[in-house]
Amino acid sequence: MELQHISEIERATERGRTELFRFGLGLIFIVGVMLYAAMRGQGEASMILVIAAMVGGYMAMNIGANDVANNVGPAVGSRALTLGGALMIAAIFEAAGALIAGGEVVSTIRSGIIDPTKLSDSADTFIWVMLSALLAGALWLNIATAVGAPVSTTHSIVGAVLGAGVAAKGFAIVNWSSMSAIASSWVISPILGGLVAAGFLYLIKRSITYQPDMAQAARRMVPVLVGLMAWTFSSYLMLKGLSKIWKVGFVESVVYGLIIAFLVFVLVKRHLGRETHVIANTKSGVNKLFTVPLIFAAALLSFAHGSNDVANAVGPLAAIVDVVSSGGAIHDKAGIPTWVMMIGALGIALGLALFGPKVIRTVGSEITELDQMRAYCIAMAATLTVIVASQFGLPVSSTHIAVGGVFGVGFLREYLKSNYDRMVAEIKAHHPEGDQAAIDAFLVRFNKASIEVKGEMLSDLKLRSKKSEDPANFSKVERKGLRKVYKRELVKRSQLLRIAAAWIITVPASALMAAMIFYMIRGMMIS
Repeated sequence: MELQHISEIERATERGRTELFRFGLGLIFIVGVMLYAAMRGQGEASMILVIAAMVGGYMAMNIGANDVANNVGPAVGSRALTLGGALMIAAIFEAAGALIAGGEVVSTIRSGIIDPTKLSDSADTFIWVMLSALLAGALWLNIATAVGAPVSTTHSIVGAVLGAGVAAKGFAIVNWSSMSAIASSWVISPILGGLVAAGFLYLIKRSITYQPDMAQAARRMVPVLVGLMAWTFSSYLMLKGLSKIWKVGFVESVVYGLIIAFLVFVLVKRHLGRETHVIANTKSGVNKLFTVPLIFAAALLSFAHGSNDVANAVGPLAAIVDVVSSGGAIHDKAGIPTWVMMIGALGIALGLALFGPKVIRTVGSEITELDQMRAYCIAMAATLTVIVASQFGLPVSSTHIAVGGVFGVGFLREYLKSNYDRMVAEIKAHHPEGDQAAIDAFLVRFNKASIEVKGEMLSDLKLRSKKSEDPANFSKVERKGLRKVYKRELVKRSQLLRIAAAWIITVPASALMAAMIFYMIRGMMIS
């Protein structure tokens, strides 16, 4: 065999070796969790703890592989962060959020979707329900990650608990009001996220990129935008990320956030005013100003996610540990031992590093093209929407909000591009046929003008055209051709349909898997 053929074989098998390496590291982590859990129990309890800890570690890795992409995906897609840098930042701050602010207790029944009193008659049944829910939620996240679909971790575990609970005690155990609220979040979350992100992008375009002097407009608006980001993120961190170790009300968090925002505003404004050469009078020059804020945003979002969503990974595990250690007593709240929290923190970080890049690429670059300004808008939507919705009692999913923000930005870009194409078609229609030089000169002045001046130029052009008799001398067929504006699709419809389908079937799919797993476990235990 020639050397050339050997090289081709090695290249062909390189991807397989990489996947095998990732699988091997994940397996080493699960085995390590198994060995450590085995040392903490005795007799039958030891076997239960080992199985539950292994499944909890598997769940944590899948949360890291799928859910964390929403925090760093836009920053990677906009090239504010490299994929390696994003993985490092997210892993560190996810683990820090889980260990520092993850809390000491967790609800044994997530989101109140089933009545825990219906399970209080049997500790074994409760353990089987929690174990089934944990495994089913992890399996569904694994499937979603494999196809590159970002789904809600909370919805996955909620559906799994629902399915296992129904399998154990029937439909009477379900809290249908909680389930209806969760179902409504499928629609509320992406719509709110999309509207908020699109609103911020339109604000940036009107106030900066549509202005004749972008550099001067950026000096005026960027300190305001970065200060607003500091206000939103600091309030979000106090309300969500640090809520378990520092209790602070909504009003207090807003006031503290305003103080931080004012300081950030002053610093950014002073920096941009002193360094006049910092901003190039181009869109790319303005984009660079959002790079550092996006890095901080990725870190803070990861910290808040680690402190909140670690409960999805270790909540059922903590509940099982609580039942085993208390001799079969079932409580509404369960303490989270340090070793259980470590499993969640390390599992999320490892899952992100090994399997996260696929979903990160989906969110960051495979839905629509992102730059730093667009990523800023998505980050703002992810935080501001959660804060506002939580105060009004609206059920929302941070995953759906972030991905909805990506789609909102993309669809706004489509609308603005189509609108610009229509204006260009009007300009051509109101100029004499064949006078390309006049058209080009008008377009140059038109592109450099402010929004108000553009409107005046179009109005004046139409008025002058009406006073003359068809200056272009176009035929009806030619005019009809001019009115046909090519619609540029800047959002991949295939991704929209795939992700929407994954969101819709998350709860029923995880519920069905949990019910099947519960019946399997009960059958093995009874026999």
